[in-house]
This record gives sequence, C-alpha cells and structure tokens, in this order.
Amino acid sequence: MRQLARIITLFTAVAGLLLGLGVPAQAFAQAAFPLASNGSRGSDVVALQHLLATHGRTVAVDGVFGSGTRSAVVGFQQSKGLTADGIVGPATWGALAVTVRQGDNGPAVKAVQSLLNAKRGSGLAVDGDFGPATNSAVRTFQSHAGIGVDGVVGPTTWKNLLWHFENINFGAGTMCSQSPDGNANAHWATAGAVGELEAAAAVFAGTGNGRLPVGDAGFEHGGDIPGHASHEVGMDIDVWPIRTDSAQCTAGRITWQSSTYDRAATRRLVQEIRAKAPGHVELIFFNDPQLISEGLTTSYPNHDNHLHIRYR
Repeated sequence: MRQLARIITLFTAVAGLLLGLGVPAQAFAQAAFPLASNGSRGSDVVALQHLLATHGRTVAVDGVFGSGTRSAVVGFQQSKGLTADGIVGPATWGALAVTVRQGDNGPAVKAVQSLLNAKRGSGLAVDGDFGPATNSAVRTFQSHAGIGVDGVVGPTTWKNLLWHFENINFGAGTMCSQSPDGNANAHWATAGAVGELEAAAAVFAGTGNGRLPVGDAGFEHGGDIPGHASHEVGMDIDVWPIRTDSAQCTAGRITWQSSTYDRAATRRLVQEIRAKAPGHVELIFFNDPQLISEGLTTSYPNHDNHLHIRYR
C-alpha cells in the first residue's frame, strides 16, 4: 500500500508539473483540419491562399476557392506526392502549414494573422510580420484552445485555428441577428458556412428586399443547442423568410402561409444561397410547396417559419 501511495503521489506531482509548464490536455478533442474545395469561401480559404504563396504558388487572396486556387492546390499536391484531387484535407493542410514563430515574416504569418482576426477578433495587422502583438494573440488562442502555450504556430495550433468556428458578422448592414429560441451567442459556424452565407447575404442586400434575418447557427465550439436536434457541428444555420414590406428584421416573424410572405424574394434568397456555395449546400428545409416543387427547398416538420440551411 505504501508503494502504491508513493506511485500515486509521484503521478500527481508529474501531472502538476506538466500543467505548470503549460501542457494541458487539448480542450477540443474534436478539432480537425477542415475540408476545402472548389466553391468554398471564407477565412480558411484566405489562409489557404496565403499558405499556397508560402510554397511559391501565388493566387489572388480573395477568400474564394475558384479555378485559380484549385489549379494551385493540384500543382502543390503533385509536387508533394499527394493525391492531386484539388481537395484540401488533412494531408494537404499538413503539408502546407509551415511552423512559424516570433521573428518570422511572410505569407504563412499573414495566414495566422487573418485566422486570428476572423475567429478570435484579435485585431492584428495582416502584414506578415510575426511581432509581439501576433505572439501575444497566438498565446491567447493557445490558452483558449487548451493546448501548449508557447507562441509557436505548429501542427496542433494550425489544426485548432483552422477548425475553430467563426462568429457571423452582422456589422456589414446585410444581415440582422435573431435568437427566437433564446440561445444567446448561437451565431457561430464553420468558416466555410459563415463565408458562404455572408456572400449570399451581401448579394441579396442589393435586391432591395431588406436585410437577411439569421436565427440560430451554433455555439462557439459546437455541442447541443436547446430546441434543436442538429446545429452541433457548425454546418447548420437558420434564416427567416422574406416579407413583402422587407421588414423581416424589425417586424413580426412570418410563415410561408402569411399574407406578408414574399415568395419571389425568398426564392431569390435561396437561389443566392445556393449560387454562393456551389456544391456546398446539402439541403435547405422550408415548407413552401412552390419552392419545394422547384427543387429549391425540402419539406420537413416545423419548418414553416424559417429556412434551415445545411452546408457541406
């Protein structure tokens, strides 16, 4: 028994030492490199484009995974002996993501800075200079993610940065925040889903039909949301149908059966959502029978008063 007690004491001391050295267990075991492919949008694509430049394959840094980005990805994959399918998964991210630390310069640092700004609101200048401010922001993120706090952006930090969800931006005048189920701070989703929704909302805002009201998406790190059977992995976002008076952000919530329901504007919204995420929309639940007959939405119980977008 004394020997067992000594072992337990030693184990406790070693565990405490490791924690003191800033080596906690990873807080988000589900963290994984995301998939990006033709049609993807958002801050992860911005980071991808910066990382391609790190490897001598410069493309426009516009956050849109188009033909130029795909061509650069395929070329990079071929050069590394990877499957040259143009899909950026764990193996391609792993080959792209070079380790950077304070004192480094270049596009890989810009990738880190842009991700920290998009996902944690760090407010960094995206200048490619890994200085004290970037070092501090990296350390803050590492602490937040429950990984080793050393200021070095290596494989684990890259993976957590790329996996981390992003808060929908309601400051551009194209969308408004709604929380019909009382779920505060439930406007987080994957960077791809956020980028694709924001792009669709920006185009829709130019149609003169008002802003897009956005309901629940997900919590910052996923998990159960009261009132929902899904919305756990950052791929589901609810939006409201459009009103004939364009007051969907300020007036009462409606259904497709309401007298103030604007089918034409809602149809245009769905079309823009699909157009800005080609191949990346799994389905849109909404019970308007006309839109269902047109193949734009899918029927599902309790989806008369909102559109449930599920991204791939």
